[in-house]
Amino acid sequence: MYKEQISSYIDSYRQEMKNTLRELVAVPSYRQPEEENMPYGKSLSEILAKVLNICDKMGLTVRNFDNYVGTADYFSDKSIEPELGILFHLDVVPEGAGWSYPPFELTELNGRLIGRGTIDDKGPAVSVLYAVKAIKELNIPLKKNFRLIMGCDEENGSGDLAYYCTKEKLPDKVFTPDGSYPVLNIEKGMIRSVISKSFSANSCKKRISSIKGGLAVNAVPETASACLKGFTLEEVNSFIDSFSSTVKFTVNSGSDCVMLNANGRSAHASTPELGDNALTAMLALLSSMPFDECDIHNSIKALSELFPYGEMNGKSCQINCSDEKSGELTLVLSVLELYENNMTAKTDIRFPINKASDEIIQLYKKAVQKHGFTLQISLKEEPHYVDENSSFIQTLLGVYEDMTGKNGYCVAIGGLTYVHDTPGGVAFGVEYEGSSHNMHGADEFIYEEELLLNAKIFAEAIIRLCS
Repeated sequence: MYKEQISSYIDSYRQEMKNTLRELVAVPSYRQPEEENMPYGKSLSEILAKVLNICDKMGLTVRNFDNYVGTADYFSDKSIEPELGILFHLDVVPEGAGWSYPPFELTELNGRLIGRGTIDDKGPAVSVLYAVKAIKELNIPLKKNFRLIMGCDEENGSGDLAYYCTKEKLPDKVFTPDGSYPVLNIEKGMIRSVISKSFSANSCKKRISSIKGGLAVNAVPETASACLKGFTLEEVNSFIDSFSSTVKFTVNSGSDCVMLNANGRSAHASTPELGDNALTAMLALLSSMPFDECDIHNSIKALSELFPYGEMNGKSCQINCSDEKSGELTLVLSVLELYENNMTAKTDIRFPINKASDEIIQLYKKAVQKHGFTLQISLKEEPHYVDENSSFIQTLLGVYEDMTGKNGYCVAIGGLTYVHDTPGGVAFGVEYEGSSHNMHGADEFIYEEELLLNAKIFAEAIIRLCS
């Protein structure tokens, strides 16, 4: 009914939307040490104040929850509870290396808007703000109140939402533009663990002095290295030649050992099939080599048995499972530090909605302890699921289809979005199928046309859900 009016309005605000995004990108709003009344540091308090000021000028009813979260209600009557929540975050990851353009300046290039946060989540935030502005200034009548919820700690565990929920109840319907289209309604559960063991004195001639691989628990390790004693370069090269894998191995002489290096391909732990695990390939190669009989070498073989190269479903740990809606469990051995007297490894598990974390942990612990390792659980999250047949999801899917001309459907992911712990919450946007925006990487960007289209989609969703 208001589709053409909304579209025309948003198009007329193209430059202003880019200017607002430019202003937000200029704030390096990654988490910094806590200061007085600034739980996530000065820059996050600054950007929250900026966005709340924008909302206040629109005529929304704003509130700052101690610089953890800000809110803006569409109706001024505080007694009218919001029936819809739109959740976005203002924090970003640090800039990192490899940028071709200044990370905290908005660069316009060939239809792209480049800068840290443009896709995650400042660009989506701007689209939400101008969707609301369009509804407000076009005087489109709404019967139900809705609330914008602006967080400041999504990238570091969502402590902001936990704090907010001690003060206010979240609406029954919540969507976040912090994922992808059409609708993400299933998020697998997650378990992170630490595996450790101490070794007896190692006097073997042919031995492993150290292994190191992986940087982050939630990523397939791209590199691994091992210090081998008692072998020549030629001997190690001969074992590499007889070992089959797509991981590339190289050797060089260290100060007192042969250094074996593995190079694979990184990927997020929720999609390990997109990577090539350098660490498990390293363990498999080492297990095939004739080391002297020592505790450390038996443990290497045990690790390789538990986490075979190429296996990603946890079968060797007796935890493989799947369901029709959310797919198969994934298990990644992601980090390992091993020395002659001890080792510590980290793993990441994503499991389907038909299982509970304690059920997986019990089986996993049994398999790991059988080999003499100690297992500690560092994090566990239950799966998140919202019925795809609910009127809420069906409305969002209808909006997506009408606004894009593409088929709407629900998606299950192994990753966690901002609504993972929010009952009834789903991710709605902003990445489109097959698109890549260098999220969390160098030269992160959003297409200018997507910035506008997202605003039109969000406006239509608000109208349909709140009329």
